Formats: sequence, C-alpha cells, structure tokens
Amino acid sequence: MRYSIHHKTAYEYASDVLHAHHILHLVPRPAPFQQCLEHTISLEPATFRRHDELDAFGNVLTRIEFEHPHRRLEVVTQMEVDVHQRPKVFADHSIPWERLCADLAYHGAWPTRENLEACRFRHESPYVRVKQEFTDYAADCFPAGSPILACADALMVKLHRDLKYAPGETAVGTPLREVLKKRRGVCQDFAHLMIACLRSRGLAARYVSGYLRAGPARGAAPGAPPAIGSGASHAWVAVYTPPFGWLDCDPTNNVRVGTDHIAVAWGRDFGDVSPLHGVILGGATHELSVSVTVEPITQQ
Repeated sequence: MRYSIHHKTAYEYASDVLHAHHILHLVPRPAPFQQCLEHTISLEPATFRRHDELDAFGNVLTRIEFEHPHRRLEVVTQMEVDVHQRPKVFADHSIPWERLCADLAYHGAWPTRENLEACRFRHESPYVRVKQEFTDYAADCFPAGSPILACADALMVKLHRDLKYAPGETAVGTPLREVLKKRRGVCQDFAHLMIACLRSRGLAARYVSGYLRAGPARGAAPGAPPAIGSGASHAWVAVYTPPFGWLDCDPTNNVRVGTDHIAVAWGRDFGDVSPLHGVILGGATHELSVSVTVEPITQQ
C-alpha cells in the first residue's frame, strides 16, 4: 500500500512564548517493510533553527528552536509512504518463552548481537515498570513450554478483551497499575501494559508509534467496526520473537500489524518517541489540537 499522510499539531498559548526548544519524531523510519518516499515538515512561526539527527534507537529526530515571541505553534507534516506485506509466520515455529528468558538473562558473557539489542527493551523504563502484578495478570497467557509468539498472541487477545478503549480517562503519566485496575485507556495504555507484562516475565518488547489506516482492518468480515486509533497518532508493540526477530502486535485492535500500520519511531516507551515535546519559556496555559489523515493512494 502507498499512503499519503497529513499530521497537524497546533498549540495556542495564553501569553507570549519567549523562547522554545522542541524535539520532533515525525519522520517515518526506514524499515524492511516500509519506505518513506516524500516528507516535509512546515513550521509556524517561520523563523526557527532546525537540526536533523538520529536518536539512540535509530529514529529520525528533528530539533527546532524558536527565539522570537509567539502565541501559536503549528507543526504540519506531509508524507508519502510505501508499506509492504510482511511474511506470514506461524506461532509454533517460534522458540519457547522460557528458553528466550534464559537467553536474554545475564550470564556474565557477551550475548549474541541480536540478543544484545533485544536486552535494551527488556528492563524498566520511565512509563513501564516491572511488577509482579503484571506477571500475575498475564500468567494464563504463558503455559509452560509454549512458543513465545503464541504467548504474545494470547496476551494481545486478553488485553483487547479486558480493556475498554476510553479516550480522555487516562493521561501520559497515569500509572499502569491504575490502568490495569480500571481496565480503561487508550492505545498508549494498551501498548504500555502489554510491554509491562512481557518485560515483567523477562522478555523483550518495544513501543512503536505511528499511524493507522482508517476503516475496518483489511480482511475483516463484512460489517466489521472501524479499526481503533485512526485520526491521531497510534501505538502498538513489537515483541522479540526468535527466530523471526521483532514481530508487531496491536493489542488495541487485536491484530498482528500489517499494511494498515505505518511505523514512525520505536523505543522503550512513549517518552522515547513522543511526536512533539520540549521546553518553553512563557506561554502560561495552552490549548492543543491534533489531526491526522491517512489516505491510501494505490494498492500494489
């Protein structure tokens, strides 16, 4: 699939912002399953400094600085992206989850290159704590000797069944233990909770931010409801699954990720890949508006 994506973020400030630094994760990263063909970022105010680089996880990161007073910040991203079908894999062909835990554990010697990279996503991070509570919640998804991909699929189904998608009832800083207790949240909470359940068991999982095509998932039965998460940035989970590497699961929609998803960045949690965050001097209160459109151009 080829997509045209338009992402607009606007801040309206109650008073002048005198100086501002922002970090943007808005450029889709290169990956075997997608290529960004065109990309532009338009900024208002128009007077700014800009620097593009790669962050610690290989994502494209844009730094911007505004030195002149302003009461409105608008960031508009327009992109065209090709997304390819991923190979079909079977859960039974992945290794048992206990063996993977043992492979990722510290043994006082260098792990393989692939396992060393996975270990970056095995430990606690600011928004994902490792707790026994998460291990216990997901216990029925990890029968002894089960393939890791089968366990990840079961966990995805469980989260989709147990949690209700409820915009506005959580915030970025809402603790995961509270999300688990209330069983309500948004795609960010679904992803963080799935990651917490995997890491609490010694497995590796990373947070993926991106976009989702509007409408029912491709291949869904006639009359199926639209996928949840379009119209804004979306989030899902990549699970380290030898021998296949990293496989992506969307617990909000209970699907393995395919050509309906466009990845922008990945990291340990939301804090590593926030589309826009920074520091401002002044501004007082503000109002935020975000809009995202994902339009298919051609089917290949």
